[in-house]
Amino acid sequence: MDDPSVALPGGADPAERTRVLRRAHTAFTRDGRCEAEVRPVIAKSWRRCARARLSPDCTPRVELAEAELRSYRAQHPLARVMPVFRELVGAFAAHGAHLLAVCDARGSLLWVEGEAATLRRAERLGFVPGARWAETAMGTNAPGTAVAVGEPVQVFGAEHFSRRVHPWTCAAAPVRDPRTGRLLGAVDITGGDGLAHPHSLAFVQAVARAAEAQLALLDPLPPPAGDTLAALGQDEALLAGGGAGLRLGRRHSEIMALLAHHPTGLSGEELAIALYEDESVSPVTLRAEMSRLRGLLGDRAPLSRPYRTTAPLEADFTVVTRHLAAGAVSAALQHYAGPLLPGSTAPGIVRLRRRIEDQARAAVIARADVGLLTDWVCTPWGADDAAVWRALAAALPPEARPAALARVRSLDSELGTAAAPASRAAPAPAPAPAPDVGAGAGAGAGAEPTRARREPVRPRRATYPQPARS
Repeated sequence: MDDPSVALPGGADPAERTRVLRRAHTAFTRDGRCEAEVRPVIAKSWRRCARARLSPDCTPRVELAEAELRSYRAQHPLARVMPVFRELVGAFAAHGAHLLAVCDARGSLLWVEGEAATLRRAERLGFVPGARWAETAMGTNAPGTAVAVGEPVQVFGAEHFSRRVHPWTCAAAPVRDPRTGRLLGAVDITGGDGLAHPHSLAFVQAVARAAEAQLALLDPLPPPAGDTLAALGQDEALLAGGGAGLRLGRRHSEIMALLAHHPTGLSGEELAIALYEDESVSPVTLRAEMSRLRGLLGDRAPLSRPYRTTAPLEADFTVVTRHLAAGAVSAALQHYAGPLLPGSTAPGIVRLRRRIEDQARAAVIARADVGLLTDWVCTPWGADDAAVWRALAAALPPEARPAALARVRSLDSELGTAAAPASRAAPAPAPAPAPDVGAGAGAGAGAEPTRARREPVRPRRATYPQPARS
């Protein structure tokens, strides 16, 4: 195909393309083989679905009840640009028997609007406000995959991973906060084969850009009191402030992260111990590093005696720990972009990285929510996390456990530990409160998982052959 972003290029026969895709879908779900006719963006998504142990017969879950959904939508940043979405997409959707859908960054549908008959069909499918359509929950679909990869996506018919969605076509584009670049969610158009046209993908991208422009024009949010530091999931932190961002080197990233974690400051000896594995490093080495940092940052450089930031420094990992302390696990995971400075071997960073990751893992395990657990094991840092895979197996109903338990046995074998018997994987009869996230490393890494208070319908998981990691 000429343009891999377009599901159905001009002149192609939709019926023939549908037959080809259905054969490819069957081949993949039967034996894990991805045929050449499948676009790369779809093939990669299918492989992610397979690694998440999704069944091609998966069904959506409604996670947000009506009252909770109303409150959440009212506070969501995308509520401010719904008039833009409705003006640009609403009439188009109503006249074309299509739907306008808007989801958050986790793939939960917040708004689904459009022509009445099409809405009724979507309701039977479970494409309704409050339902989780993340790729990790419902497989390949435009809104869920768009927020998973952070790029516009068009999905035609049998390119959807779930067979239930094969009669539909959709196109979605992510929407980001124009000030911070943070992913807010996605805007989607869903309907029939007519949406497979290249123009629909370009249209939804233009709608997303219009929404971002409108967000930029609205009254800005109060600026942070000082600079901000993004250090999760990346070896070189981004220091932002005054409308500009600066990518720091690895050692400077470690220094700023440690000072963000110790707002009252660190003595030269304390900072050196936290930075250098070799305790015999001369104090001159640290002073030279701080001198280079002052030359880079100027007036924003840390002060000395003790070393501290000139103004409050808000780091992304402190946002995560605050959410965890408040029990807001979903909000914490939205901001958790990965381990803190993952390539760093500085002792202070290693300790802090382990503490944050252990706290997040313990909270996810204690919540025993299939969606949160699946999100964790589908990340690069959680793919080999046996404790969370074991908790996921416990949270699933018995008939859906085999694939997750197989992954647990595989990881236990690789790590040389004994696999937990299937009988022990059953969830405890009573729910448990979230752990004290300040309890330190390992708080809950081996804890017995429990069921969430509510018993939602769980998505079925696949047991077909798994493809090799891409």
